[in-house]
Amino acid sequence: MDRSDISYFEEIAGSLNKKRVRYLVVGGVAVNLYGIERMTADLDLIVGFEEDNLEKFVSAMKELGYKPKVPVKAEDLISPAKRKEWIKEKGMKVFSFYHPKHPFRLIDVLIEIPVDFETAYAKRVKTKSSDVITPLASVDTLIRLKEIAGRPQDTADIYHLKRIKGEKQK
Repeated sequence: MDRSDISYFEEIAGSLNKKRVRYLVVGGVAVNLYGIERMTADLDLIVGFEEDNLEKFVSAMKELGYKPKVPVKAEDLISPAKRKEWIKEKGMKVFSFYHPKHPFRLIDVLIEIPVDFETAYAKRVKTKSSDVITPLASVDTLIRLKEIAGRPQDTADIYHLKRIKGEKQK
């Protein structure tokens, strides 16, 4: 990640924090923030599904200028019925936001959380960059999410995350 990537993540985290959104950074960015270098093109988030939390999240995305990548309203993310419909009918796993002026800046929100959010949120790790605190999924939570996803990159990430976990336990 270069400095412009970091500042874009800081801008998003800062906005979400200001609105008191309950969220966790997961995926490749979280792996990078744990010190494992790997390429990633998007910011993966788990956001608490409480209606007021999702309303704050959608509001932050709009204020930052992000728009849904698919032709739906951002507010549709708030609806549990819509999320279920997307999963069932489209096999959708994430709701993607992009920035029209920076189309490669993608934010993917998991629309079905394969782990218990409350437990994962309680175990979050806070990292600080500049003056922005970013809540990361714990190493254990990341390992579990990557085991569930099961892609080749996830296997490599699990290997490195387990090494970090082992080093922290020494």
